[in-house]
Amino acid sequence: MEAVARVAIHRPLPPEEAARGDFYALLARLLASGPDAALLGSLAGAQPIPEDGDPALAKAWRDLIDASSVMDPEAALDEHEALFAGVGKSAVSIYAGFYAGAMAIDHPRVRIQADLAALGLTRGQNTTEPEDHFAGLFEVMRVLVAGGAGRSSATVAEQRRFFETHLQPGAGKFFAALGRAKDANYYRKVAAFGAAFMALESESFLLD
Repeated sequence: MEAVARVAIHRPLPPEEAARGDFYALLARLLASGPDAALLGSLAGAQPIPEDGDPALAKAWRDLIDASSVMDPEAALDEHEALFAGVGKSAVSIYAGFYAGAMAIDHPRVRIQADLAALGLTRGQNTTEPEDHFAGLFEVMRVLVAGGAGRSSATVAEQRRFFETHLQPGAGKFFAALGRAKDANYYRKVAAFGAAFMALESESFLLD
C-alpha cells in the first residue's frame, strides 16, 4: 500500500525527522520486496549510527550494513519470497491484523481506511495489497514524518495516533516472528533493525 498525499503544504524538515522518514521508507521497501543490487550497495556504504544515542539501534544498523555488503540480490529476493509469499500460508504473516487477532468485524483494515481518509491520504492506483500490509503502514508513517507529494509532515500528535493505533500493537510481534523464522538470513538482520527502531519510536512518542 502506497500512501499518496492530497494536500499541498510545505514546511522545513529537521535532520532528525528526515532520518526517521528514511528509516520508515527503508523498512517499507524491504518488506515490499527483496532488495535489489542498488539498495544493497547503498546500505553497504551507509554511515553507522553513533552508539551514544541508542546502542541497540546502532548495533542493529551496523549488522544490517554488514549483511548488505555480502548479500546477493537474487538470494535476497528468494528469501523474501520464501518468508512472505508462496502457495498457501506464508512462513511469516506480513499483515498487522494477524498479530492483533483481528476479526472480520472492525478489522484493522477498516480503521486504517478511515484514518487515511481523515489524514487526507489515498492509496496508490496500482496498490493491490490490503491496507494492513506492514510495508504500507511503514510507508504511511514515512509520509506522516517526512511529507511527500506536495505535503509537509504531520503533527506529532497525528504521527503518534497512527503509530500507536496501527503499528505498535503488532510490529514488535511481527519482527520477533521474522527473527525466529527458519528461512530468515538477511531478513533476520532486517527484523533486528525494525524491532530496535520500533522500540525507539515507542519510547520517543511517550516522551513527547
